[in-house]
Amino acid sequence: LLELVLFFNTFTGNYGIAILLLTVGIRVVFYPVNKKQATAMKAMQRIQPELKKIQAKFKDDRERLNKEMMELYKRHKVNPLAGCFPMLLQLPVFIGLYNALMQAIELRHAPFLGWITDLSQPDRLGTLAIPFVDPPGIPVMTLLMGASMVVQQRMTPQAGDPMQQRMMMFMPVIFTVMFINFPSGLVLYWLANNVMSIAQQYMTNRSSN
Repeated sequence: LLELVLFFNTFTGNYGIAILLLTVGIRVVFYPVNKKQATAMKAMQRIQPELKKIQAKFKDDRERLNKEMMELYKRHKVNPLAGCFPMLLQLPVFIGLYNALMQAIELRHAPFLGWITDLSQPDRLGTLAIPFVDPPGIPVMTLLMGASMVVQQRMTPQAGDPMQQRMMMFMPVIFTVMFINFPSGLVLYWLANNVMSIAQQYMTNRSSN
């Protein structure tokens, strides 16, 4: 990953743009998987009425409930775990890029644009003291990343039971807090990835309407 970033930087002269190009490349590689995920989520949304009827009918019989749910998934050729695969596949990329940004000498003090003057450090605008945010300053790009996750979540077909949906609502908050002290280059990668996911989901939603 670091070699790819350095390769793109030879053409762009900006490590931030190099990270964006790397993100585009990764999205292209994972496009078939991401498309399959989006299709699976739409399929899960379509069978929600039937799923809720089964859950209501067999709520006191867990074994029968699981059996009926599996038969429903099989009948409609739906994999309820399909939505997890793309994230699991991209996890090594995320860890690799984190290590590259933290350890690569080339990325130390590498600017992107505006207030982002070091991609190996957390993004901060100004010096406003905020509790639990160190160093001080407003994590603008991290907040934008959290907002992009909210948009992405609203566009994604909701599947699963109400408890799972409520848990998913907290994911943008959890990720925003987690990313506050991460290198800004990593936040840039995740933000760009979210924006492209939103565009892909928009196209999927339009094509299925």
